[in-house]
Amino acid sequence: MGRGPSIEARKNAVDARKGKIFTKIIREISVAARSGGGDPAGNPRLRVAIDKGLGVNMSKDVLERAIKKATGELEGVEYEEIRYEGYAPGGVAVIVDCLTDNKVRTVADVRHAFTKFGGNLGTDGSVAFLFHKRGVIWFDAGADEDRITEAAIDAGADDVIVYPEDGSIDVITTPDTFHEVKATLEAAGLVPGEAEVTYRADNNVKVEGDTARQVAKLLGWLEDIDDVQYVYSNADLPEDAYA
Repeated sequence: MGRGPSIEARKNAVDARKGKIFTKIIREISVAARSGGGDPAGNPRLRVAIDKGLGVNMSKDVLERAIKKATGELEGVEYEEIRYEGYAPGGVAVIVDCLTDNKVRTVADVRHAFTKFGGNLGTDGSVAFLFHKRGVIWFDAGADEDRITEAAIDAGADDVIVYPEDGSIDVITTPDTFHEVKATLEAAGLVPGEAEVTYRADNNVKVEGDTARQVAKLLGWLEDIDDVQYVYSNADLPEDAYA
């Protein structure tokens, strides 16, 4: 019987993953602060990025340094926002949002991922029309559906979706009402597992079998690219696609 990875190896893997998450959040904070100013009270995008950082236990010192570098108070790297669009196997639409200091490197990495797993890059706008920006406030299974629904609708949420397969709940908002709805829910003692402004597809594409596994591998590979911030798709994948 083989042995699993050592405790040290598992710790190193967790640390590496945590480092990637920190790097992506710092880049997001940098771009948000540079474009909209360093005051989160007047910069919703920065406020969301800071909340993400605090949610993964980033220290306030690290967050403040990232903001100061972006606003010119400290020397730092400037990142450029780039979006790539394409198709994964099975006709699945994919959007890849990146923050990079080297466009040549980034496009090569993204193109390689699509090619490796049977997808292809498209032109600007080729799939973006299939998605819309939404605020999503997510609650774990077991959360009080009635209280969440009542508070969310009263706060101006667009929709409340309950997933019968696992009992989780999504509260859907417009980007403009996201912070108000989230704050109202939290004030009522309804603390979400996650909350973000993201892109959601209007309709999902169901894929199964080997095709689903290829799609899952492509999406995972893209998410692991250092310059990639977010990957959006309209794939409806079964659980065994990730096995």
